[in-house]
Amino acid sequence: MPFKPDLVDEVNVLIKFKDSTQEGIKVHKTAAPNLIAATERLFDKGMITQKDGGYLTPRGLIAVEHAHTLHDLLSSTAE
Repeated sequence: MPFKPDLVDEVNVLIKFKDSTQEGIKVHKTAAPNLIAATERLFDKGMITQKDGGYLTPRGLIAVEHAHTLHDLLSSTAE
């Protein structure tokens, strides 16, 4: 089953976070509508603390770690 565009947008928001609960992000009202919507969905899923970003929750931290791992694996070249 392929990733739906909404999920891809959510992953793109997640990878903006560092692997830490100490550093948050802010998605401004001038951001692309799809990223604003993705950020709100992540809040509704309990992964971030605010509808416009904020900090990662424990659940969000796990998702970010996996998102960064997947990104790194797919970005690397086979040896």
